This record gives sequence, C-alpha cells and structure tokens, in this order.
Amino acid sequence: MEPLGQYPDPTHVVAHLSDPHLLADSLQYDAVDTVAHLEAALARLARVPTPPQALVFTGDLADLAEPAAYRRLREVVEPVAAGFGAEVVWVMGNHDERPAFCRELYGTESDEPQDRVHDVAGLRIVALDTSVPGWHHGELGDAQLAWLADVLAEPAPHGTLLAMHHPPIPVPMLRLAELIELHDQQRLAEVVAGSDVRGIIGGHFHFTSWSTFAGVPVSVASATCYTSELAPDRRLLAGIDAHQAFTMLHLYDDRVVHSVVPAVDGPEVSGYGLEMLEPFRALTPEQRFDMVARKDSPLNTPPPT
Repeated sequence: MEPLGQYPDPTHVVAHLSDPHLLADSLQYDAVDTVAHLEAALARLARVPTPPQALVFTGDLADLAEPAAYRRLREVVEPVAAGFGAEVVWVMGNHDERPAFCRELYGTESDEPQDRVHDVAGLRIVALDTSVPGWHHGELGDAQLAWLADVLAEPAPHGTLLAMHHPPIPVPMLRLAELIELHDQQRLAEVVAGSDVRGIIGGHFHFTSWSTFAGVPVSVASATCYTSELAPDRRLLAGIDAHQAFTMLHLYDDRVVHSVVPAVDGPEVSGYGLEMLEPFRALTPEQRFDMVARKDSPLNTPPPT
C-alpha cells in the first residue's frame, strides 16, 4: 500500500532478533523450547507489513555453542531470510564460541574476534564481536577498535548500524547485569562520535531497552528464548517463559523508527478483515481520511447491539 501519511516509505527495513540460545536436542532449563520459540518469532516476522532486507541476530545464538545447534539455527533462519530476499547478519554473544560459530555459520576455522561488515543496499551493518572467551562480560580490544575506526573513516551511502551483543548502555532495571556489561565503553564512544553510525543494536539483557551512546540511539532487543523478569516477587533474579519479542527498524533519510513486535500472538479484541482492503484502495485520499479520521464515520461507529 502506498504511504497514507506525510512520510515516504523507509529506505531500509531491518529485523533485529536476539538471544535465541538454541540447543541441539534439549530444553533450556528443562522448560524452554528455544527452537520452537524462534520459529514462532519468525512466523510473526513473516506477517509484518514491510519485509526486512536484513535479519540481524545480536548474539547468544547457541546456548552451549553446540555445533548441531548452529546447524539447526541455519536450518530455521536461512529459508525464511531467503523468502524475504534478506541478508542474515550473525553476531557473537557470550554464550557463543568462536571456533564453532565460524565453522558452522561461515565454513571457516578461526578463534579470532568475529567482526564483519555487511552492505545492505548501501546501509552498512557492522557486526562487532564483544565476547570474551571464558567470561560473560564484553570487551573490545585495541585491534578491534582500530579496525572499526578504519571502517568508519569512509561514510556509507545510507550510514552505519553497529550490531553487538553487549550494548553500551546502563541497566538500571537489572542491576546484576552491570557485572557483565561491556567494559571500557568510553573507548568505543571515541570511535563512534562524529562517524556515520546511525544506530547501535544489541541484546544480552533479555528485555527491550533504549538509550543513547556518543550521541547515537541504542536499541536493545528482547530475547526469543526467555526474558528477564523486571519486577520479580521476592527473587533476586528470575527468567520467565513470557514476553519474548523482536524489534523492527525502519530507516528513513533522517531518522530510524524502532518498533517492538511480540513474538507470540495475543487474543484479538477488535479489528477488520482483509475484505476491506480493495474497497479502501478504491477510495480517494480525501475519502480515506474521512473514513479513518472522522470520529462518527461508519468505520469508527460501532454497530448497535
């Protein structure tokens, strides 16, 4: 459908998913079917109005870094991405291990940081590996920061998105997570400031959050496996099998719109069927405005009971 308001269509659409924590053949905590949850999220993604040009997974792809879990991840995700004609961007997380990540997702052998650049129709997406072998916190080494500065030295046609597992933001809703945050964030800020970076996306915390960093918006996606309980009842820390979500990014020439999409269906209490679409398209712009905006239009007046 053509735009109905005052903004044009976005130049780019990106689906941001995080923390699938796939397991090869078991349930997470003997309760969470991480594969089924990811499949449900992707089924929802297939129904969004504008298909994505990229699917970005910001880390913790495999809960135990099992090679079979990475293979299963590809089996689940790649056909969906191909149906969209979308590129898949994999990002390392603290639960991932570089050798298995490289071998199963890229067919290479390496235990070095997995930093990569993806060009999506002129939008540069930089995958940064913030993982630290043997630890759950995040770091970026001198060589990685120098590499990133070199990448950002030349602006991309539509700017840059940084995709990283450990987002550089405070976590006041989950204070224990401060112990496993990205270390030495100011060093990254010095590289990002003044560059063409339009947004930073991350995961790690298992709940949706936003902030800014070096003047750049930061968007943290929830998890598709389980989420963090942010109002626990007499619990120091709790994970729950509920509230899973992913985030859609719509990029315009001068802004980025972030929309949270729940990963599971909810009960519908109002709405209209697709049978209304063709008659709606046949209306003039003035008639469409009248139908939707006027309070006492037939569309906005409930039938008598």
